[in-house]
Amino acid sequence: MDDPLNALPTDFIRRLPQLVPASRLTEVALGLTTERVTTLRANTLKTDATALRNALTKGKVTLLPVDWYVQAFIVDGTPLRTITELQEYKEGKLYVQSLSSMVPPLVLDPQPGERVLDIAAAPGSKTTQMAAMMANTGELVANDTSQTRLYRLIANLKLQGVTNAKVVKMDGRSLWKSYPEYFDKVLVDVPCSMEGRFQASDPKSFEDWSLKKVRDLSLLQRWLLRSAISATKPGGTIVYSTCTMSPEENEQVIDWVMDKDKGVLKIEEIHIPHFSFEHGMVDWGGKHFNGQIENTARIYPSPTMEGFYVARFKKLKTSIPKVLSGMS
Repeated sequence: MDDPLNALPTDFIRRLPQLVPASRLTEVALGLTTERVTTLRANTLKTDATALRNALTKGKVTLLPVDWYVQAFIVDGTPLRTITELQEYKEGKLYVQSLSSMVPPLVLDPQPGERVLDIAAAPGSKTTQMAAMMANTGELVANDTSQTRLYRLIANLKLQGVTNAKVVKMDGRSLWKSYPEYFDKVLVDVPCSMEGRFQASDPKSFEDWSLKKVRDLSLLQRWLLRSAISATKPGGTIVYSTCTMSPEENEQVIDWVMDKDKGVLKIEEIHIPHFSFEHGMVDWGGKHFNGQIENTARIYPSPTMEGFYVARFKKLKTSIPKVLSGMS
């Protein structure tokens, strides 16, 4: 019988043993070849986790708790289509979102009253999560470049009852010029090759993937991250995330920006109680990266989690003069 993994791109399969620790390969293969469970988040702008669970239980939907995030649930046995037909879904009391996607906002930890930027926000999964964490206070700027995706973002913000968000359409690479060192916290959840979401049974999930696309995206990601850094106040926090496993889009981007903005950033350790992950790679393709990159987090695909990468920075001092000279 053919290995279902063989449905995935040959170049991706060839790289997989280099991307994943040997001890995790079996679990990752399972994550790439079996349909992932449906997961969702209680929208605390309209309800709370206990009330949502009680309401859905009455409707014969079983929700299993997630021990590292009280607002998150795994749907046990009910198909996604049924969830989207629930009154609670139509009223915006819940948001269907992968568990891994919930991690970057938790790492950024936006607080009520802060100025926060989501530099590549659509369709709004993390934006709506952050708005709830901020209790609809402060200022939340949600940016994207695609008009189609912006329509989805605006619709999701409205359904979820978000009132503290301002939607803008700018090239994220130059957005910092409109908001120089303005934000307390910035989320840089960049467009990526989406390897962490591959499903062998769904060719659409990987049909556009190529090593060239990985390399091309890494250039965009570098400048989105650098722009985000310049839009962040000294003392502020930046979180960079992708849903891919390629080091070219993850650790290599972080290594590049640490070199470009020497002394500006510190890579902070990531702590979420009861949540475990692998540390970032410090070697790839014969190159040794900045040692702080070990503080970044790799989340590998599994039957419950998509593959993700997360890095958290503290901005130590101003970066704008250096950026201006570098872009002139």
